[in-house]
Amino acid sequence: MEVLIYLVPTALLLGLSGLAAFLWSLKNGQYDDVEGAALRMLRDDDITK
Repeated sequence: MEVLIYLVPTALLLGLSGLAAFLWSLKNGQYDDVEGAALRMLRDDDITK
């Protein structure tokens, strides 16, 4: 049971750091263009005639 003294704060710290990274990515606009990557994949920019 003594190991819980280390595991619980570690789990909370990892969870909060993941949440902070997710909120940072939302703030910096990482999820603004959800359609762009799918449409860019379909373009044939490398084909030359």
